[in-house]
Amino acid sequence: MARRFRFGVNFLEAASGQEWAAKCQYAESLGYDVLLVPDHLGWPAPFPSLVAAAQATTHPRVGTFVLNVGFWNPALLAREVATTDRLTAGRLELGLGTGYVRSEFDDAGLPFGTRGSRVDHLERTVTEVRRLLGDPAHTPRPEQNPHPPLLLGGNGDRVLRMAARHADIAAFAGAEHVEGAPDGGLRMLDADRLDERVAACLDFAGDRAPQPELNVLVQRVVVTDDRAEAIEGLRPYAPHLTEDQLLRVPMLLHGSVGAIADQLRSHRERFGFSYYTVLEPSMEAMAPVIARLREEEG
Repeated sequence: MARRFRFGVNFLEAASGQEWAAKCQYAESLGYDVLLVPDHLGWPAPFPSLVAAAQATTHPRVGTFVLNVGFWNPALLAREVATTDRLTAGRLELGLGTGYVRSEFDDAGLPFGTRGSRVDHLERTVTEVRRLLGDPAHTPRPEQNPHPPLLLGGNGDRVLRMAARHADIAAFAGAEHVEGAPDGGLRMLDADRLDERVAACLDFAGDRAPQPELNVLVQRVVVTDDRAEAIEGLRPYAPHLTEDQLLRVPMLLHGSVGAIADQLRSHRERFGFSYYTVLEPSMEAMAPVIARLREEEG
C-alpha cells in the first residue's frame, strides 16, 4: 500500500520574529506537514528558527533540511537536538548531510577534506548522536524516544547504505556533484539515473521493515497550462537535459494543478516518493496541489 503524501517547505529567508511566525502560520494554513530550515552560512540558523516555528504553529512538524555535519561536533549536536525536541513538544525531525560547499567550510575555519572524509564524519555523527540520545543517562533527554526521526540526504552508495540502515527518511536532492564545477556546483539527475539511485537505496535496505520513507527535493513548481512556458521556466535548472527529460524529473513540477497532482501520483508509483519538499519560493504554487491531493486521499 502506498504511503500517504507529506509535504514540507524549506525556508530560505531570514525574518524578524513576527515575520517568521507569520510565514510559518501561513505555511500551516496552506497544508504543509513539515516546516524545514537548511544549514548554510548566511541563511537562518536552524535550531532557534525551528523552535520559533513550532511556537507559532499547532500541527506541522519541524526539521533540518539538512544539517551540514561538518559544522557540528556530535556531542554538542546531541544537546541541540534533545533541547529542540523538548522545546517543540516532540515535533522535530533531524535531517543530516555531509555538506558540499567548500567556501562555507573556509568561512567557518573548518577543514573541507575529501568527499570520503565528509562521509566518514557523517557516519560518525549518525552513530554517536543515536548512541547518546538512546542512552537513558544522557541529559537533556529528547521528547521522542529514543530520538527524533532521522533523515539522511545524499545520492552516493555510502550515504544510501547509511540511510537504508539507520534513517527513517531517505532524502534525494536529485543532483550530483560535478568535478571541476564552481563551488557547490551540482547537476540534476535524469529520471533514469534517479530511478537507479532509489533502487540502490531500497536494495541496501533489503528486508528491513518498515523501509525508509522516501523524500525528494523539488527545485521549482510551475503552475501553467502552457507547455512552452513550463519548459522555459524549467530549462535553467537543468540545461543539460532534453525537453522530454525535463518534463519527467520529479525535482521539477509543471502544468495545471491537476496535471501536477497526476505527476506526484506517478512519481510515487515509479520512485516511491511520498514526501515532497519544496523551496520557499514555490510554497504558494504548490498549495493548490496539496489541497487537491488531500481532498482525494480523504
